[in-house]
Amino acid sequence: MNYVSIDIGGTFIKFGVMDADHSFSFQSKVETKVNTDDAIYYQAEEIISEQMNKYTITGIGISTAGIVDRNKGEIIYAGPTIPNYAGTAFKERLTKKFNIPVYVENDVNAAMLGEIWKGAGKGADNVYCLTLGTGIGGAHYDNRQITDGSHLKADSIGYTLYNPETKSNYETRASTSALNNALKKELGDSFGSEKAFELARSGNKKCSDIIQRWGTEVASGLAQIILIKDPSIIIVGGGISKQGDYLLDLLKERLNIFLPDNFLETKLKIAQLYNDAALYGAVFPFFKEDL
Repeated sequence: MNYVSIDIGGTFIKFGVMDADHSFSFQSKVETKVNTDDAIYYQAEEIISEQMNKYTITGIGISTAGIVDRNKGEIIYAGPTIPNYAGTAFKERLTKKFNIPVYVENDVNAAMLGEIWKGAGKGADNVYCLTLGTGIGGAHYDNRQITDGSHLKADSIGYTLYNPETKSNYETRASTSALNNALKKELGDSFGSEKAFELARSGNKKCSDIIQRWGTEVASGLAQIILIKDPSIIIVGGGISKQGDYLLDLLKERLNIFLPDNFLETKLKIAQLYNDAALYGAVFPFFKEDL
């Protein structure tokens, strides 16, 4: 028994094959195509076909950007990161083509499920997951289930904190892309977040100042989550979570700007599965009895 897991993002599509023991026997990634004429759907189809030529595949799990109707396995809303994406009916089309079970889940929900299953949220309830990447996504797991909202649009955290003067929202100011843009603007095209964090750790004041400003923006959203949701844990995920305790300490410090004195009880944790969390979560429905 093997399962194809696919994680579709605005920049890359990551994929792998998980066996019955929850181990990935294969992982890779490709650049996400511009979504013209259902290009992303056909990328997923091609990935699955290639893995079926190598493995006996008994199920398909897809984690994807956009708002997902998991019962239909369809994208019902997508922002500007992936144009022409709403209406993509992964489950219906892939089930018809391959005749095996297909699950489709929003990428942040999938990352959260992965962390609850195998990572920083293992054994916990009332967990919020915030992923920092090209955009910012949120997901809330409470009473042992994902909180979807009446229209499947709950926890669209990236669209919050809109500033009409700058025409910017939370994700345009606090995503990893926003940090990279600030670094390139102030320090040059050769600077990305990984290099900047390394230099900040070594005492580079310019890099530290830029990261501090960005961290303040991230913390402003974390504070809203705490004030409204009061989760037991917030897990910070996305590729930048590899910065570990340095990032965590920065966010804890900046949180105090936005919360009343002695208010913070929610634990902040770094995602343990890093960028693989959604790959685990995409195929979690095949193993959910293990939770």
